[in-house]
Amino acid sequence: FFPLAAEFCCGFFVILMLGRLWFLAVLYLLWLYFDWETPCTGGRRSQWVRSWTVWKYFREYFPIHLIKTSDLSPNHNYLFGFHPHGVLVAGAFGNFCTGPSFKNLFPGLTPYLHIMPIWFSCPFFREYIMSAGMVSASKESVSYVLNNEGGGHTSIIVIGGAEEALNAHPGSLTLNILKRKGFIKMALKHGAHLVPVFSFGENELFKQVANPKGSRLRNVQEKLQKIMGFALPLFHARGVFQYSFGLIPYRQPIHTVVGSPIPVKRNLHPTTEEIDQLHALYLQKLRQLFEEHKRNYGIPDHKSLIFE
Repeated sequence: FFPLAAEFCCGFFVILMLGRLWFLAVLYLLWLYFDWETPCTGGRRSQWVRSWTVWKYFREYFPIHLIKTSDLSPNHNYLFGFHPHGVLVAGAFGNFCTGPSFKNLFPGLTPYLHIMPIWFSCPFFREYIMSAGMVSASKESVSYVLNNEGGGHTSIIVIGGAEEALNAHPGSLTLNILKRKGFIKMALKHGAHLVPVFSFGENELFKQVANPKGSRLRNVQEKLQKIMGFALPLFHARGVFQYSFGLIPYRQPIHTVVGSPIPVKRNLHPTTEEIDQLHALYLQKLRQLFEEHKRNYGIPDHKSLIFE
């Protein structure tokens, strides 16, 4: 979805440059120069964009639900670890960038969904994603959000990133998290409470061409990911009027469950041991959240999360 939308916006920009309205493109480039750092300084959200009627239909299509398990005080800042990435990250977008669900369940908190910085270099597309409440996933951006002294800010980070998208097969419960500890360090430096979030149904929206680790396809995908910064899973689902093949996601319910907060004391210079200890605790709480809710969303008892 993101690559296609970004390509459309960039194409429109090229048309402006080559057409009679080239002066508009020049003005936009000037604007871009002065506005370049905005995605790292809280973005520029628009409640009007976040409330578009089309997002209501988007959420109802699957449908997408947000489930609260614990109250979160607006006096603190929080770092939500979102799992799994899936292909579309529909649960993160639907729950944290559109509609009133988050605000109603967690009053006093403002969500910021962090995505790869590369998307903010796309003309026009960057304005749209910032309007929806998305900001850069850079360290500077996360620090800006979590540095709010009055509390009430929530950073949502899709921990598995682009690499995890290549594991987004129906039924897959493999999370790329064992080596990902940067978010733990950020939480410690800012004293942001950690909250594990698991989105049941996220991997069921598309089928992906078989790409086991070590296969030729997987090797190519991983090389392209390192070059471009984002993954290119070969996925398919349903069409508009038929269910056998297409790029429209399947209508599978998504239940995004927000766990209980893990209190974190501010530590400007955490040691490796302190980071590892908090990381281990986070994994424990994430697994516990999954185990407590998996029966409600069709996960067999014998299946558990796989961390790699």
